[in-house]
Amino acid sequence: MIAFLITVVVMAVSLLIISKLPLGVEIESPMPALLGGAIIGAFSGIWHLFPAGLRTATAWLSLGIVPLIGSIIVFGLAAWLIEGFRLRWGIGSAILGAIALSIVYSILTFILRQVGLVVA
Repeated sequence: MIAFLITVVVMAVSLLIISKLPLGVEIESPMPALLGGAIIGAFSGIWHLFPAGLRTATAWLSLGIVPLIGSIIVFGLAAWLIEGFRLRWGIGSAILGAIALSIVYSILTFILRQVGLVVA
């Protein structure tokens, strides 16, 4: 449970960071970012319920397109469900936002692992 809460907070901070970039992702306040982090984190958790071999094979065989499309769909779904979380340019913003979110989230998670706040 603690790991999920840490994921939600890091995801929310990542969403707030990418909302400041010119990607068409608009988040009004930290509360929609926390809700978005919870939705995206929950769907990520569901994806990780599948066996690692299946996830890896899917990613390799599709050259990363299947996980990318899944991320775009989840990102757009979160924006659709949460008031105060908007995609200014529709699918274009969802694509850019999902890619930027994965990059920023990975960087923040790497930093937290180096500091010792998150266990690998």
